[in-house]
Amino acid sequence: MEDKSIEKRFNTFIIVVSILIPVVVAILFGVKLKEFGYNVEPLSFLPPIYATINGVTAVVLVAAVLSIKDGRVALHKKLMTIAISLSIVFLVMYVAYHMTSESTKFGGEGIIRPIYYFILVSHILLSVAVIPLVLISYVRALAEKFDTHKKIAKITFPIWLYVAVTGVVVYLMISPYYVN
Repeated sequence: MEDKSIEKRFNTFIIVVSILIPVVVAILFGVKLKEFGYNVEPLSFLPPIYATINGVTAVVLVAAVLSIKDGRVALHKKLMTIAISLSIVFLVMYVAYHMTSESTKFGGEGIIRPIYYFILVSHILLSVAVIPLVLISYVRALAEKFDTHKKIAKITFPIWLYVAVTGVVVYLMISPYYVN
């Protein structure tokens, strides 16, 4: 019975966070601190850092899956906590960059342009979709509902991995167009 109450206690939190994060990010994406009188330098050094964080997150996710398949539960828990922490750090840096810098326009032409936008749009949409999936997976693990945790984790993992990898790809594709 305790397991069910853990899940129930977190349901509202999961819903609120899953809605709040994308809404707040979208709002803050349009906020430029200079427009509010803050004299801040653009944080132009952040994109390669948060792209690297995405890459590290992808590696950590794969390591976490391999560790659980090998029965190393404690290592899996640590790696998943690291992956969640990296995603939070990424999000803070991403928002900070966009609050201090103008958005960079993709300058590629030809067939690469629709490829870039497909990757970008799928990355953005899935980054929103993965939030509740990660939270539900995490809470089910906390509640020791490993049968349902495993079912949702099988959906969550490839989406989260795609978001992490395409974050790096998007950065690599747009990086030639950043203005320093």
